[in-house]
Amino acid sequence: MDVVSDLDGEGMAKESELGTEPEVGMEFESREAIYDFYKAYGKRLGFPIRTRSTTKDKRGREIVSVVLECSRAGHRGSQSKNQLKPQPSMQIGCGARLRAHVIYSGLWQISKVCLQHSHPMSPTKARLFRCHRRMTHGMARKLAINEAAGIRLNKSFTAAVVEAGGYDQLPFIEKDCRNYIDKVRQLRLGSGDAIAIQGFFAKMQDQCPGFFFVIDLDEESRLRNVFWADNRSRYAYKEFGDVITFDTTYLTNRYDMPFAPFVGVNHHGQSLLMGCGLVSNEDTQTFVWLFKAWLECMDGIAPMGIITDQDRAMQNAIAIVFPNSKHRWCLWHIMKKVPEKLGGDAHKDEILNVIHDCIYDSQYTQEFEEKWFDMVQRFALEEHDWLRVMYNERTRWVPCYLKPTFWAGMSTTQRSESINAFFDKFVNSKTTLKQFVEQYGCALRDKVEKEFQADTSSFTKMIPCVTRYPMEKQVQQIYTLSKFAEFQRELLEGKLYCDILLCEDGRKYTVQEHMDINGFRKIVNFHIDFDPNTSFGICSCHLFEFRGMICRHLLVIFVRLDIHHLPEVYLMSRWRKGMKRAYQRVKINYDGWITTVEQQRFDKLCKTFESLANMVADDEAKYNEVLLWLETQLTTYTPPVSHSCIVGNMTPLEDPTTNIRSEVPLPPIGDPKCTKRKGAPRKNRAKGPLEKGKKKGRAKKDNAPATTTTIQHGNGEGPSNTATNVPRLYSNGLDLNLSLV
Repeated sequence: MDVVSDLDGEGMAKESELGTEPEVGMEFESREAIYDFYKAYGKRLGFPIRTRSTTKDKRGREIVSVVLECSRAGHRGSQSKNQLKPQPSMQIGCGARLRAHVIYSGLWQISKVCLQHSHPMSPTKARLFRCHRRMTHGMARKLAINEAAGIRLNKSFTAAVVEAGGYDQLPFIEKDCRNYIDKVRQLRLGSGDAIAIQGFFAKMQDQCPGFFFVIDLDEESRLRNVFWADNRSRYAYKEFGDVITFDTTYLTNRYDMPFAPFVGVNHHGQSLLMGCGLVSNEDTQTFVWLFKAWLECMDGIAPMGIITDQDRAMQNAIAIVFPNSKHRWCLWHIMKKVPEKLGGDAHKDEILNVIHDCIYDSQYTQEFEEKWFDMVQRFALEEHDWLRVMYNERTRWVPCYLKPTFWAGMSTTQRSESINAFFDKFVNSKTTLKQFVEQYGCALRDKVEKEFQADTSSFTKMIPCVTRYPMEKQVQQIYTLSKFAEFQRELLEGKLYCDILLCEDGRKYTVQEHMDINGFRKIVNFHIDFDPNTSFGICSCHLFEFRGMICRHLLVIFVRLDIHHLPEVYLMSRWRKGMKRAYQRVKINYDGWITTVEQQRFDKLCKTFESLANMVADDEAKYNEVLLWLETQLTTYTPPVSHSCIVGNMTPLEDPTTNIRSEVPLPPIGDPKCTKRKGAPRKNRAKGPLEKGKKKGRAKKDNAPATTTTIQHGNGEGPSNTATNVPRLYSNGLDLNLSLV
């Protein structure tokens, strides 16, 4: 397979030649120089390298020859002790390599070269390959000093990223730092105020026209609520905005304002930030304001499903702003409250077991209702108010009512809460609003980097197949690593623990599964309606409908029927690797973020025609031709600038063509009022009432002031939380416009 050139040339490699590809006959001063040259070549093309072998002289003292190869050469089995969960491996048998040896003059000369690779390469991902990473002495010293001072490692790494100008400017990743040192404490932050946060948002608008923010002021012109989302988050919503989770928690900041992130799921199953808010109250009026701001930010496109905790104010606001979205309550919060609601009932433990059986073991709604009715009759719970309310609202939280709908595998607000915990790394009790928003940028950078690393892993690695079924190979080639691991688990557990008990006319199947739940073994039957003509089936577990992953019960049927490949309907584009996703090519808005030439091209083109940008951004000739035409059109059709506003009118997200600013000073904004809360001052992130499990109502009266001033989206038609005509200041991330509504 190797294509090798023989030694037929001479000549010392000059500095000007170090940007070329390896050739037979090139000479270097040392073995290290050859390694550095080949490593630089690999980084430029986008593949990792390693030393395959070295040979010493007859006396065994000095190395006289070396073989360098692509790190994806060879084949290696999984090192995992669990054969059913093999580890991913980079090695796929690539034959690219070079051989060099010492010649009579003491120089090193390349004698054989193979440049052919058996895999795709990516220069943008090359910085993450191990051979291109190194811990610098300066960083090692900083880590040691910061550890002694009690500073968290993630903060030390973030500081290094900012100092270097971005992740792509560092020769190491956070994992390398953690391998060096890991005992940490929080950083202390400085001060800021409402004017500073407004200035920060204005700066963000200058950096990216698509940056969106909304500031809500009270009757004293004090900051009351704020919402913002960067351009990447807005585009990410177009890709993964079908299901989101929303929750509020009291982050420890100077003003004790609840933090409200909107969170989705990307193609790796990672949490994806889609904007966030800081609010002064948790009442219906405030949530209506926040949801309207978020909806306008996302071009009026509501999510298909939204998951929240059991909060009446949120429920009321969702019904107003997202009337067609499916609203689900967090199952974990509800189940956590059950023991408390049962109180001192003599049969409490038995009732708990029955409730768990009703909720988790009911495959059909009728089955759940029959079990619930039997439980109420058996334990005389007819007068239990909380259980009666929960039964009446069963379509919002009981799995059998919700599983036929796609929820990206989410049934709780755990992702929102994990985001809250994630932000704890970036704030403390001294954090001001401006600092929090700036730290939000750092946190978002961290999330983007984690996604980029996951993309790189899926691009360069594969989890080995553990069966001979072609369908496993099919999914291995298509899905990201994390999603293929999910499929592999379904396939294996289907073969190990599932049996087909019954088949009627090739259309109705009963599959028996042997399950182990918390150490207890049980047998459960699942029923599948199967169409042999299309190979499409619907299982009573509804895993595919709920999570987007074909279930083990259907896979058992496929194996029995010798269906070697999954129908296309079961291969969701949501979980695929290698797809061109627009949001990943949008210029990231914060200083130091990744900005490749391709992304710069895409940014220019998407200002006018997003779809056209996707088609031509990868082609240099077409790019130049289209860009020249677009610039001509922009010169012809540039709209006149209005001087009667602070800044010109808003432009939609799809057409961010201008970003004009005025020297007119912005209205002064006061700092938010500090919220006085019960109990001693909190030193850590304050948990929400449901998070603590306390018996405390969270639905509040709508007693906010009747007037409001809002710095918001620039067309004067943004979300309002009152019907009263009041002054409003708008900003959509393109422009800022003062108008009366």
